[in-house]
Amino acid sequence: MDEGMQQFQHSLIELEIEAEHLLLARNQVIENDKERNGNREALTALRKRAKTTKTSIKFPFESIMKDIGKSGSKNVPLVKEICGTCGNHDEKEKTWMMFPGSDVFACIPFHAAHTILDKDQERLEYEAKKLQSYVKEKTLLISEKGVLADKISPGVLRSLVTLTDKPK
Repeated sequence: MDEGMQQFQHSLIELEIEAEHLLLARNQVIENDKERNGNREALTALRKRAKTTKTSIKFPFESIMKDIGKSGSKNVPLVKEICGTCGNHDEKEKTWMMFPGSDVFACIPFHAAHTILDKDQERLEYEAKKLQSYVKEKTLLISEKGVLADKISPGVLRSLVTLTDKPK
């Protein structure tokens, strides 16, 4: 085999490896999206159970000012922590949860369940952005290497694609 053909074969192998990495990353993006959607649905179910929405919980400052106007006693804490999901829901109430990545169900406090899901959702969002940038990088790399039609005439490429083995 002459050197030009070996170089061409080597570039095809590199291109195929990069394309394989791209396809694996795309499949990982799909799996990540499925998990993110499941987490989002679980968080929505917990918010419905607590009868809250993302915007229905007032900021701590509003409740502090309201409490300062009512009570003059010094026993009231200056900063009252209000959970965005729990709101005034009983945070000690138990709820069943299957832990991510396992088949173990556990009865844990409501507040802990949505906190775990929130942190997992943040991690999944970060991984999704990282995977999307990886897919963009691989796509750019493959496009920079050029398509086969740039190196081989379209007629020869078409004949290579339609080539079939005929038994003798």
